[in-house]
Amino acid sequence: MLLVDDDPNFLRAYQRTLALRDYEVDCVSDGAAVAERLLSQSFDVVICDIAMPGTDGLTVLKMVRERAPDVPVVLMTGGPALDTAMKAVEYGALRYLVKPFEPEAFLKVVEEGVRLRRIAAAQRLAYELYGHAASQMQDRASESGRFDRAVASIGMVYQPIVRWSKASVLGYEALVRNGEPSLARPDELFAVAERLGRQLELGRAIRQAVAASADRAPAGVDLFVNLHPDDLADDDLFAAGAPLSQVAARVVLEITERASLDRFTDLRPRLAQLRALGFRLAVDDLGAGYAGLSTFALIHPDIVKLDMSIVRDVDQDATKRKLVQSMSTLCRELGIGVICEGIETRGERDTLADLGCDLMQGYFFGQPQRSFAPVPPAAFESHQLWLVR
Repeated sequence: MLLVDDDPNFLRAYQRTLALRDYEVDCVSDGAAVAERLLSQSFDVVICDIAMPGTDGLTVLKMVRERAPDVPVVLMTGGPALDTAMKAVEYGALRYLVKPFEPEAFLKVVEEGVRLRRIAAAQRLAYELYGHAASQMQDRASESGRFDRAVASIGMVYQPIVRWSKASVLGYEALVRNGEPSLARPDELFAVAERLGRQLELGRAIRQAVAASADRAPAGVDLFVNLHPDDLADDDLFAAGAPLSQVAARVVLEITERASLDRFTDLRPRLAQLRALGFRLAVDDLGAGYAGLSTFALIHPDIVKLDMSIVRDVDQDATKRKLVQSMSTLCRELGIGVICEGIETRGERDTLADLGCDLMQGYFFGQPQRSFAPVPPAAFESHQLWLVR
């Protein structure tokens, strides 16, 4: 912990409180000294008073965001003010605490910060080990015609997501397909949409297609729908009368972790509006990108989906097992459900179950199909043995 406060009495009191939980604490009484500390040391959480002479807490917050963007910052103040609180949120503070506060409440916030810091570290490691990206440029005029044909022929296929402990289907992920052969792969379709500036048009077509098939979905299951970050700028997404909004209570919107949401200064109210419509939110592709700790904390996802790059061959790779266990445990401690994607073998399935991963998805349980197909009984063939273990 890096603890910053110009009041020596408060500094000693916070240090003793943190020491009770065996945290290592580095104390400074001058905000200007934070920059040097960030260069020479690594911290899990920075805890800083706002009202300090010279370099105040908001300046420290911006300093940390610039030098160590994945380190949570907890700000404290004895004189709360609306404009200061708004700036704290804008600059990415994890929490804004008003003095005096109970030690247990203080420690709870610090523990949340530590967990988020560990999630960020695991994400970064997973991205460095297994992340990848690719793109290619093509003729714009040709792309426009092919994109028109793709959008006109959009349809959805559905892949089951299972709850292993219950040997049942939790929901289905909606995956886009189209009749244009040159854009058959979804990543190619979205890449062209981005180059043409037609992401919103594609997003609307997908949401409309999902809504049109929702009444065919089995009762009691959820529909998982991928949401491109640009969709958050589309008023249609937030319209109560939009087709997908009509079935929002059974829809989980998956926001990919591969793209940054930093351009949205009003991300929190946008997500609150979606939740008010009845949607739940998920972070997709966790471990395949690095959108930033502040974004993860802002979304407060109901569910995260571990990317297949760290799930594939998990039964044969000790590093992947450690990553999966670490990330899933930390998410569950924050009350976040975890879905493991890309399961193709019995070994992967059994290893994940033994690691405590209950929600699973992949070709082992079912390929994407036009219908909401049930999971073959063979996919659960060792379920009873697992329950005994």
